[in-house]
Amino acid sequence: MTAVAQQIRLHDLRHTHATLWLKAGGHPKVLQERLGHKSIKITMDTYSHALPTMQEGIADVLDAVVYGEAR
Repeated sequence: MTAVAQQIRLHDLRHTHATLWLKAGGHPKVLQERLGHKSIKITMDTYSHALPTMQEGIADVLDAVVYGEAR
């Protein structure tokens, strides 16, 4: 193995899966269950970095829910 090559650990794949899940819009509660975390707090404390823009579109989502898509 060269100095450039790195081993990918199972934990790395798990973390990548969780991060991609959240970035794709997957529900955090479902992710918690998939990862086997005891509480949603553990999941969100660990992976909230994947959601820095989570609040940016919430006003548009709520507007669509309240007023409908065709506004």
